Amino acid sequence: MVKGNILIADDDAAIRTVLNQALARAGYSPRATGNAATLWRWISQGEGNLVITDVILPDENAFDLIPRVRKMRPELPIIVMSAQNTLMTAITAAERGAYEYLPKPFDLNELISVVGRALAEPRKTASRPRQESASEELPLIGRSAAMQEIYRVLARLTQTDLTVMVSGESGTGKELVARALHDYGKRRNGPFVAINMAAIPRELVESELFGHEKGAFTGAQSRSTGRFEQAEGGTLFLDEIGDMPMEAQTRLLRVLQEGEYTTVGGRTPIKTDVRIIAATNRDLQQHIEQGLFREDLFYRLNVVPLRLPPLRERLEDLPDLVRHFLQQAANEGLPAKTIEPEAVEHLKRHNWPGNVRELENLVRRFAALYAQDSITGDLVEQELASNARPAFDDGQGQEIDIGQSVERYLVDYFASFGDQLPPAGLYQRILREVENPLINSALAATRGNQIRAAELLGLNRNTLRKKIRELDIQVIKSPG
Repeated sequence: MVKGNILIADDDAAIRTVLNQALARAGYSPRATGNAATLWRWISQGEGNLVITDVILPDENAFDLIPRVRKMRPELPIIVMSAQNTLMTAITAAERGAYEYLPKPFDLNELISVVGRALAEPRKTASRPRQESASEELPLIGRSAAMQEIYRVLARLTQTDLTVMVSGESGTGKELVARALHDYGKRRNGPFVAINMAAIPRELVESELFGHEKGAFTGAQSRSTGRFEQAEGGTLFLDEIGDMPMEAQTRLLRVLQEGEYTTVGGRTPIKTDVRIIAATNRDLQQHIEQGLFREDLFYRLNVVPLRLPPLRERLEDLPDLVRHFLQQAANEGLPAKTIEPEAVEHLKRHNWPGNVRELENLVRRFAALYAQDSITGDLVEQELASNARPAFDDGQGQEIDIGQSVERYLVDYFASFGDQLPPAGLYQRILREVENPLINSALAATRGNQIRAAELLGLNRNTLRKKIRELDIQVIKSPG
């Protein structure tokens, strides 16, 4: 018995053949064409239980065709395929009402599975064209399988107000994901407000989030609005949520449960309409076990978990990222440059502890500091070697690479002494050797912006300025 009639549109004859054979073996009755006109004729005649179409067809873009199909046959599921594997492709497919988006090359087993789900649970998804004011600049770059899955999840989430927990190492692009969810979502016309929990003194977190009344505490000379009030009708991005103090966690839990909050020193509940996106580079499950994070709050925030892969897990995206950052630098007035294949291979061998942010900073240095029009392998090797994380002496003549986990090193180091005491002054020696490169790295990552660097380090900006003077650190602001 035939499971369903499948209409296929793709101008590549090889793909039509493969899909025909795979769908027939799975028990479906496929019918294929190489153009949009024939596909539209079949659909308008009532043929087919499901459509599989490429985006780019010789006579029409499928994204222009889909709204007409949705209007005529809203119950007909449409699966979109594309070799233009970008976030915007996934988002546009969702906005136009496609059931699913599959990047080319696709996995046949996955496609058959999607077809089965679509026919079992057909959806009536109204198209929601993106407003002209939305930015067309791609917020995320990458064609790897890991990034394609991220795009597909984001495309679905832009249609909702679900709370999202974004996890990943520093520099993987967690705030870019939050901005994409806002800019291409239902709240795009509202404000996007970001707050970094690690950059705010613990005693001021509640005031920053919820605002305070005049006289609520020493120094509260007037009423102050909090981030929730500033984000009303839009999106509130809570970065480094794992650093939120327990008292503020309790207040946030009430907001998520009741949809209201009170200011510090206030008594009247204030209704709020804000989408929450949280992010962390910490293991929150471990924090829960240690009593540092509320389990009930975690489950309220972790409605949709989204893990961003580190750069070392998607090195196939590195060439696209480099070209993007070079173009970005050129658009900002820095010299236009190209990169040689050998240089790309050198970059792929690097471990990238700072992830995409580290790569962006490296590319900017190439654009700003070197006269060559083309980035060579020797130049990459030279730059990576000169900017390797510094080492320090552990007091026994051993050099330790700061790039490894400091915590893991210290545990092993202290354990190595057994019952004996470690050398005197170890704390000050480690602090002195680690503090300077940490501050330099933060300043490099923020292009010399001391306010942003202080946020990254979790320091008061005045404290950072004092340390810069004490350590005689040279602050060089990069262009842009």
